[in-house]
Amino acid sequence: MEPLEQEKELEKPWEELATQLNTDDPQQIVAFLDSITPADTALAVSRLNSEEQTKLLTLLTPEDAADVIEDISDAQGADLIEELQPEHAAAILEELDSDHIADILGELDEADAHAIIDQMTPEEAEEARQFLAYEDDTAGGLMISEFLDFQSEQTVQDVLEELQTNREKYAEYDVQYLYVTDDNNHLQGVLRMRDLLFPKRTTKLATLMINNPYRVNVNDSLEELHNFFEEHNLFGVPVVDDDSQLLGIVLPEAVEEEKTNRSTDQFLGFSGIVGGEEFRSMPLLARSGRRLSWLSLNIVLNIIAASVIAIYQDTLAAVIALAVFLPMVSDMSGCSGNQAVAVSMRELSLGLVRPTELLRVLAKEASLGVLNGLALGILLGIIAYIWKGNAFLGLVVGGALAVNTIVAVSLGGLIPLLLKRAKLDPALVSSPLLTTVTDMCGFFFVLSFASLVLEKL
Repeated sequence: MEPLEQEKELEKPWEELATQLNTDDPQQIVAFLDSITPADTALAVSRLNSEEQTKLLTLLTPEDAADVIEDISDAQGADLIEELQPEHAAAILEELDSDHIADILGELDEADAHAIIDQMTPEEAEEARQFLAYEDDTAGGLMISEFLDFQSEQTVQDVLEELQTNREKYAEYDVQYLYVTDDNNHLQGVLRMRDLLFPKRTTKLATLMINNPYRVNVNDSLEELHNFFEEHNLFGVPVVDDDSQLLGIVLPEAVEEEKTNRSTDQFLGFSGIVGGEEFRSMPLLARSGRRLSWLSLNIVLNIIAASVIAIYQDTLAAVIALAVFLPMVSDMSGCSGNQAVAVSMRELSLGLVRPTELLRVLAKEASLGVLNGLALGILLGIIAYIWKGNAFLGLVVGGALAVNTIVAVSLGGLIPLLLKRAKLDPALVSSPLLTTVTDMCGFFFVLSFASLVLEKL
């Protein structure tokens, strides 16, 4: 949809959109959507009820409906698409960029995704299946198939004629480079658009192209792609398979967007939001189930930690001052452990450590845990002694903090590696699992040490 006028902000754009829907006039609806910002479009669509959302996508042409899908999140777009008939959904998705099609289909149930793919043209369906085969955070999952490639024996004239003949189609491409391949689609070279301006039209591309251009493998990770674009200031990079066949193009903005998405997913995971993005426009029961699945697990973990206190309740009752230090020991140890978790997570993402290097990580973190544990234990022990004037109380809480810090830091470094080996998401599980362990161990060390010198406290 081309803007008809300067975009404006409305206080309640969803009300105006609902009014426009009642007119059943697609052109009027498109004119309204063109007049507001993409953010207001996303807001307005999210506030419509499911019937109105379906009516919106049904009234609009597939091209205009695709523009709406582009303005909202993939999760919301998938929710809207799955309410449509497969043939109508397929028509809309075919108007999107190839990577966006894969993103939307990846959010759908497998059955719904295949039902829509079956309604696509054979070429689009094959491409969609190919893209879905790659992980989201790899070059294959981030690449687009909208690029221009030519044979090395073709001339400048051939390229210009092709661009002119299909100018409407190629106008929607993000064309910065032309790629040169052989008869078997092996990548041979690259041309900048400006390279076509000055040579004679009979010049063959083989004489103009940059030989052996930069490329990335289809299985390269998000971090490898990010590092590539940090090092090379390019508008895009070709993606090839192990046989150097050209498959697609990765744009730097796609890499940055995926990094942002990964950070968001990790934040949601640490916050206990499981199952992907959550919006308040989603069904109530679905949102409740997602949150309860995590909160229920936390109840079990906290009961395990609290059971240690129950075992030593007599000791705690005899020396009530210990209750003040229990949360301090567990919280401070937990902070130390989470630092180790963060380092392991970062090294895993950068490929600087492998999930099998448990002994190396344990040695590094345990040695650091000893230093930090002693420093923190001495500090807390002095504070306890000054407060109560009892050296044994200082030894108990200080010693417990020192030992618990060593345990927390060591486990914090290992847990992400162990979870990665078990094919679980370290970002989602590491922190709460570590918190439970440090709480349980912290309570145990304080109360068991206190039991040994109970008469001195």
